[in-house]
Amino acid sequence: MAEHTDVAIVGAGPAGLAVGACLRRAGIDFVMLEKHHAVASSWRRHYERLHLHTVKGRSSLPYLPFPAAYPRYVPRHLVVEYLDNYAAAFELRPRFGETVRSVRRDGGRWAIEGTSSSIGASHVVIASGFNAEPAMPVVPGMETFRGRLLHSADYRNAQPFAGQSVLVVGMGNTGAEIALDLCENGARAMISLRNGVHIAPRDLFGIPIQIAATLATKVLPIGVNDAIFPFILDLALGYPARYGLKRPKEGILQQITRSSKIPVLDVGTVRKVAEGAVKVAPAVSTVTENRVLFEGGQAGTFDAIIFATGYRPNYRCFLDCPPDGQSEDPTLHFVGFRNPVTGLLREIAHEARRVADRVAHEKGARLQSRLWPSSR
Repeated sequence: MAEHTDVAIVGAGPAGLAVGACLRRAGIDFVMLEKHHAVASSWRRHYERLHLHTVKGRSSLPYLPFPAAYPRYVPRHLVVEYLDNYAAAFELRPRFGETVRSVRRDGGRWAIEGTSSSIGASHVVIASGFNAEPAMPVVPGMETFRGRLLHSADYRNAQPFAGQSVLVVGMGNTGAEIALDLCENGARAMISLRNGVHIAPRDLFGIPIQIAATLATKVLPIGVNDAIFPFILDLALGYPARYGLKRPKEGILQQITRSSKIPVLDVGTVRKVAEGAVKVAPAVSTVTENRVLFEGGQAGTFDAIIFATGYRPNYRCFLDCPPDGQSEDPTLHFVGFRNPVTGLLREIAHEARRVADRVAHEKGARLQSRLWPSSR
């Protein structure tokens, strides 16, 4: 027989841990299922030089700030340390090695089937994250490439690529930083950019861009900010369009609102592009045994290709829900799938509190109805 709980949480990354801590504080029973064997598995696998791009004071999870000794932009290994300590502080004990196979409605409850668990729950929280599955494009001829071909999910550091010519396909934050890492550690890096890219400095004239953008959006509407930002950012970055880093037609805030696609927060890549140390090329057209052909006729020879082409969530493989990850069912919650200008972790903290408040309110209403049943 299935066990029963108030809330089933799928995933033990930052979103799942934040929800678990809020539920623990509210005295609500829950079960957390995690397919890997440690919390924050994605953070443990990310490339080594990764840092938070948002300031630590606005990036902590509920009820436990980052330690004062941590730097303003927390490095990957300290984020992992913080999340380990967070789980311990709130006595969060995920069931590791539990791959969720099915989440479905069963009458008035949810039925969750895992590797070795059958759980009935009043609420389900999907906290499996944006970065559940690498998104690998199909490029004509890529199967013939004789060099090393990998997704950025498998990149750790530049050491294996020293002395090599490496193409990084895609320029989000990951692609930009991997190209910088390669350049600074003995590799020859080129970025292939399909469309334009919005770039902002991590600190704008000494102020963290997260704070500057948050203040701007409180004062002015999106359209006005999108009209003003390009002039300010060009001034701060030295007009990167001169080096092939053109921005898209869609405004920076409009893009965040529509697709949760945040700008590249530059930590030195633009300067390397300006110096010619990192090259920029158009979109990839075709791959041969050791060459890449780009749109417009440009070509290059490479030892390795790294696809920094992003990730996709995986909840559709076990949950039947609308394609945008939203639901009208008030007992089905998605946490960690919005990445506003204020920052993903800050948004997770707000969402986790809202979920706990909603569950507590509903549970209190159910208890009250049992204690004082209707006279009808």
